[in-house]
Amino acid sequence: MTSSELWTAADAERYDAEDAAMFSPEVLGPTVDFLADLAGDGRALELAIGTGRVGVALHRHGVPVTGIELSEPMAAKVHTKVDPADLPVVIGDMATTRVEGEFTLVYLVYNTITNLLTQAEQVECFRNAARHLAAGGRFVVECGIPPLRFLPPGQVAVPFDVSDDHLGFDTFDLTRQLLTSHHVTRTEDGWRRGESTHRFVWPAEMDLMATIAGLELEARFAGWDRTPLTDDSGSAVSVWRTPSGYVESDTLMRDGVH
Repeated sequence: MTSSELWTAADAERYDAEDAAMFSPEVLGPTVDFLADLAGDGRALELAIGTGRVGVALHRHGVPVTGIELSEPMAAKVHTKVDPADLPVVIGDMATTRVEGEFTLVYLVYNTITNLLTQAEQVECFRNAARHLAAGGRFVVECGIPPLRFLPPGQVAVPFDVSDDHLGFDTFDLTRQLLTSHHVTRTEDGWRRGESTHRFVWPAEMDLMATIAGLELEARFAGWDRTPLTDDSGSAVSVWRTPSGYVESDTLMRDGVH
């Protein structure tokens, strides 16, 4: 098993409710449209599918989806939404677990690559994605850009949400390239505190991981709506491809980088 923290049954039970905003059409619609365009008539593999926020929506869009998920309780939530025969989920880690067949699209959303807490494991995740791709297939990763510009000398924490029902801030271990997200969430019984640790990774570092895995950068955007990436962007959606069978897509490359 990799160094990823394991989500529990309690985490799975409240996960969708606490991330309700991520299910909104404004957020989920562009994500599904983007991924469906790349999947075309082929199959898609979601690494760390979680409770299926994206995978279930992509399946309902008409794309055959398979998932890999480390947490059995999270995977079980997927199958309360769609039959296991229609959207199979293999229990295992995203860096080493292999499923049968080839895919035109493998993808990771919502900073999930950072759940792997070492560079070596993140490299293996890229290699695992490449092993699943058919010729000309694509690997897509959505990942936040570390907000280190907001860290003045001596400060170790950056707030990312201050609202009536939730307080969130990240603390950083710069020498080990780790951040810990701290959450204080209002519940019916009071306030609950939780935290999770992540290995933050830069787009340029992921490009090197992709090169090691035999993939080439095709495009990079600030979001699923293909907004151009700038110095002020807080996240990046990156697309790498297998070199064999590559045909440039005008739709994909618009405002992208190649």
